Amino acid sequence: MTTTYHIPVLLKESVDGLNIKPDGIYVDVTFGGGGHSKEILSRLGAKGHLYSFDQDADAEQNVKAQGLADDPRFTFVRSNFRYLKNWMKYHEVDHVDGLLADLGVSSHHFDDESRGFSFRFDAPLDMRMNKRASQTAADLLNHAEETKLADIFYIYGELKNARRLAAAITKRRSEKAILTTQDLIEVVGPMIPKDREKKELAKVFQAIRIEVNHEMDALREMLKGAADVLGEGGRLSIITYHSLEDRIVKNVMKTGNAEGKVSQDFFGRIQSPFMLVNSKVTIPSEEEQQQNPRSRSAKLRIAEKK
Repeated sequence: MTTTYHIPVLLKESVDGLNIKPDGIYVDVTFGGGGHSKEILSRLGAKGHLYSFDQDADAEQNVKAQGLADDPRFTFVRSNFRYLKNWMKYHEVDHVDGLLADLGVSSHHFDDESRGFSFRFDAPLDMRMNKRASQTAADLLNHAEETKLADIFYIYGELKNARRLAAAITKRRSEKAILTTQDLIEVVGPMIPKDREKKELAKVFQAIRIEVNHEMDALREMLKGAADVLGEGGRLSIITYHSLEDRIVKNVMKTGNAEGKVSQDFFGRIQSPFMLVNSKVTIPSEEEQQQNPRSRSAKLRIAEKK
């Protein structure tokens, strides 16, 4: 394990956004390195409680590293956050006072050569957040239909040459399986302009990762569950990194649904379970962006349950 697993982004701003009550019940659905969870716990009293979710076994190791294993106010849930509502029911929690989510991929994942998240290393194409999941990135690339691959690149990577990329992958895999990050780069590299190589490769890898981990479906389910488990006045504090997830979060906070469909009452008021706390997104300071490059695309949105 690397010395610094993950540097929390917008730490103070995101936890401030929860408007923490010392005896409240809170949820951090993206435990990661434990930075946000530790900050939340530092603001809770003896009667407060924090439930933290993460599906990655590596993240679970950080519970002890952060000194949280013996804290009676803390419960770690080894699960995908899409099952938020089920787990709260399991723990007999009727309502929570706030939920925090840092939706970005942990820097640990990008730095771990064995996981296949980054094009910086030649590694097996895995990309599973949860190592217990069955489908790897290699499975997807070698078996998905060409039209599905094209859709994945276009929707999740916003790549204009999605069809060409999918066709090239389909042709290559008929001759030889695509098993490593280097195999993938060899296939898509010729179709990427050299002056945009890093940005375009990042989009290719992002699209595959999102599909392998069903990230957008999980996000929609988590937000739907959050609307149900948050008590009146409860806060949502969510950090996003790319336009796809940010659009879903913004839509849910404004309209109550991921599609952004506006429903109005008799008086023309938008029917949403949430009220925006910061109508303008919060972004990291220049100092934070310099210290933590991962934070440069971060946006913090905060909403309160009506």
